[in-house]
Amino acid sequence: MKAFNMSNVDVHQFMQALDSCSGDVMLITDEGDKFNLKSKLSQITGLMKLIEGGKLVSAKIYCSNQEDEALLFRLNLFGTVEDVESIG
Repeated sequence: MKAFNMSNVDVHQFMQALDSCSGDVMLITDEGDKFNLKSKLSQITGLMKLIEGGKLVSAKIYCSNQEDEALLFRLNLFGTVEDVESIG
């Protein structure tokens, strides 16, 4: 299982992408807190943990499914994930 850092992510798009993931997606903070982002409660708790005390905390994303990893990595890198045919 590989990990990547999330940065400058549109939270709404990220939540939509999480809903389309088929495997587990874990958010792991530098302090060792782990949140399974497939759960809505964990999504909210994890996001609150990321903005601890008004400061953005560093965290990594781990995916159990390689396709989910590719989707979230592209979202992190490019901001949106679109099919080439839909770009006019």
